[in-house]
Amino acid sequence: MPSLITAGPDGALWCTLNQANAIARITPAGDVTTYPLPTPGAAPVGIHAGRAAVWFAEIGAGQVGCIVPDGRPEEFPLPDRSCRPHAVAAAADGGCWVTLWAASSVVRLDGGGQLTDETSFPPGAEPHGIALAPDETVWVALEAGTLAHLTYPG
Repeated sequence: MPSLITAGPDGALWCTLNQANAIARITPAGDVTTYPLPTPGAAPVGIHAGRAAVWFAEIGAGQVGCIVPDGRPEEFPLPDRSCRPHAVAAAADGGCWVTLWAASSVVRLDGGGQLTDETSFPPGAEPHGIALAPDETVWVALEAGTLAHLTYPG
């Protein structure tokens, strides 16, 4: 069950395989390599490539992961494992932003997977999609029916 797909820093396409608990890499020639995730039941969904790594959200495990083009996955547990991370957007500095659907918030992780920022929304906002604008501000699609535009100093 492929969920989402992104163009990687290596010229290949990368996608989450939600029910297979894996990440797949697809070359332009159509060759597919599957990378199983270390955590059982991780259920990866959102995925987005940065300059050096591909970030993904593990909705079933309450974690965020990244994988480098050679296929080494790394996982980072979030403080609230029931937060249901859904969408991810890679940042220019090597970190990422992640929507936490069940926690009604958005978090920022640095390139080493450490939590650096969090923005909370009212209960029921259900943050789902996320994107970074060219100026690195964050846009979040809330299933409650609105968009949120987040700006941070620096």
